[in-house]
Amino acid sequence: MIVRMWEVRAHPEAFDELLSWVCEAMLPKVEVHPLHISSEVYSSTDHRLVVISKWRGSTPEEFSDPPSHLVSRRPQAWDFTEVDR
Repeated sequence: MIVRMWEVRAHPEAFDELLSWVCEAMLPKVEVHPLHISSEVYSSTDHRLVVISKWRGSTPEEFSDPPSHLVSRRPQAWDFTEVDR
């Protein structure tokens, strides 16, 4: 299983619109992928959104870039695998 952490920072005045875009436009396209297991969305007080998604296999679906007028910088993404301990 692969876990993708995707993070983006909104312009303060655009946070609600970015959150809507993530939940209503981006994630519905990702969640229909046959290898998708689950996704969770988190927010912070400094206008960041983080999506944690879990995937079967080793190649998660790429996330769309949000509209540039909503964000203060491009999104970042990292893929992780679980560590046996």
